[in-house]
Amino acid sequence: MSTPSIRAIGRTISEWGEGPIWAGSHLYYVDIIGHKLISIDPYSGIEEQWDVGEQIGAVALTKIDSEVIYAGASGYIRFNLKNGAKTKLADPEANLRSTNRFNDGKCDQAGRFWAGTISMTKEEGTANLYCLGTDGSCDLRISKLTNSNGICWSRDNKIMYHIDTPKQAVHSYDYDITKAKISNPRVAIDTKMHGYESSPDGMTIDTEGMLWIAFCHGGCVVRFDPLENRELQRIDLPCIETTSCVFGGHKLDRLFVTTGIKPDTEEADAGKIFVIDGLGVKGLPAFTCGV
Repeated sequence: MSTPSIRAIGRTISEWGEGPIWAGSHLYYVDIIGHKLISIDPYSGIEEQWDVGEQIGAVALTKIDSEVIYAGASGYIRFNLKNGAKTKLADPEANLRSTNRFNDGKCDQAGRFWAGTISMTKEEGTANLYCLGTDGSCDLRISKLTNSNGICWSRDNKIMYHIDTPKQAVHSYDYDITKAKISNPRVAIDTKMHGYESSPDGMTIDTEGMLWIAFCHGGCVVRFDPLENRELQRIDLPCIETTSCVFGGHKLDRLFVTTGIKPDTEEADAGKIFVIDGLGVKGLPAFTCGV
């Protein structure tokens, strides 16, 4: 097995990069603290930025190239990339604006945008996971969370994986994609059991059904077998705040990792996007939001 290569790309330095998603020819990701949606083409080097005027946790593709939908401090927002126009779609936690905001999220294969919130005061059990339906409805799916984070689905759509970071675990659920119903929660991966005191953050899945988890404060991404609660591969990066990851590139065989800046710590490439090549596995394409 060849040794994977790791390098930082782009000129943009994010205060807290997150939520990467491969858009066919380029990568979108967000800078939560910097209020920015960012795009980078890893082949041409072209980068673009949009200031959305609020903290932004996750972004989803739409059927219109010039529009995306993001989940941020003011809820689910349709955002026009050409003129910056915003259309509010749903704001289920408007009454918790001062303490909660949207964090990580993704679309399922049916086009529903699942996104969860985080308690910015770390108040246990006050955050939630929501599902924005293709009809515009917004429903609560999991309550009593603290920091809703990485989410993804198995290739056959029968299992949903989700991270509530303080629990230091990945939970799996039986998933009914026709009704967007989840059931039978259980621990798929106990990261603390594997010796990780750092925080499981963003997550993606490969075509073999294995999960890739970025560890905030841990400086690494780790591949796990969720059916056996088994660690398969760890890749250390030269940046302690590794926040999320996604497969991209022309063959979906490059792993892109977002990072943030740790205060009072000197790291040459902190806040940049890292790309890992030579892993020998591929990821799944991003699904489009159907709203």
